[in-house]
Amino acid sequence: MTHEQGDPGADIRVRGRQRRNPTPKAGRNLPAAIAVGLGMLIIVLGGLLLLPLGFVLIVTTFAVFGVWEVFRALETSGTRLPIIPVMTGTVAMPIAAYFGGLESLLFAIMLSSVAVLIWRSLEGAAGSARSIFAGVFTLSWIPFLISFAVLPLHTVVGQTPIGPWPDGVVPPGAWQIATLLLLVVANDTFGYLVGASLGKHPMAPKISPKKSWEGFAGSIAGATAVGVLAAIFVLDKPWWVGVALAVGMVAAATAGDLSESMVKRELGIKDMSSILPGHGGVMDRLDSIVFASPVAFILYSIVAGA
Repeated sequence: MTHEQGDPGADIRVRGRQRRNPTPKAGRNLPAAIAVGLGMLIIVLGGLLLLPLGFVLIVTTFAVFGVWEVFRALETSGTRLPIIPVMTGTVAMPIAAYFGGLESLLFAIMLSSVAVLIWRSLEGAAGSARSIFAGVFTLSWIPFLISFAVLPLHTVVGQTPIGPWPDGVVPPGAWQIATLLLLVVANDTFGYLVGASLGKHPMAPKISPKKSWEGFAGSIAGATAVGVLAAIFVLDKPWWVGVALAVGMVAAATAGDLSESMVKRELGIKDMSSILPGHGGVMDRLDSIVFASPVAFILYSIVAGA
């Protein structure tokens, strides 16, 4: 007998299931999302502040998982990614950025792109154009952009350390990256909370219907508060530096989120994978960071003398 046919207990059971369901209208399992997010943040900050090369390896691991998700997603649309040269470049770029700086990173992306071209050309002409474009696009999107989060760690006290920070002193570059991560977390957290409760005006309904202008305003407000505090107490900079960083990070993170949503919509998938409970795939978490990292690198260079 259906609920419409007069089952008196159906309505009670439905309400009970709704109360037990931890997934709110914004589409996340909130307890799982919070637990996984905090765990990831602790691991990343721990590596950053204690063992810099460990942080680089964590960044590289995330990039590898992100590229693998894109590889599998592209396969569903019939595009074959040259996975071996792409994965080789993915591993090489963050390490090149850490030990060699910006010049080495640019050389790594160029060499990786040439390797994709040669590798795919040797496999035959059928579908080669789409495959080469997908390979270079993936290299530029994930490992290249996220490697900018590693660049501030290059050349500390005349050398790039293999072990812990020399004399146990965490350099300014590490605190810059920590601030970047906190601002991205603030963007996601405040944007989600405000958007889930007050969001009524979609920002880009054809790309990401759940992202609202109210949520964007919440991201700006929350990130600005975090940015001002971080500028004063972490970076030892004027308060306005925190405002500039917050606005830049929110704009870049939002662009990254919308860009990944556009790619997923084009491929006809909801999440890149389900490896992270409450979050989806690794790329569903990296989408903000990959765009925010180069913007942060540029902004830190601009305000260096402030």
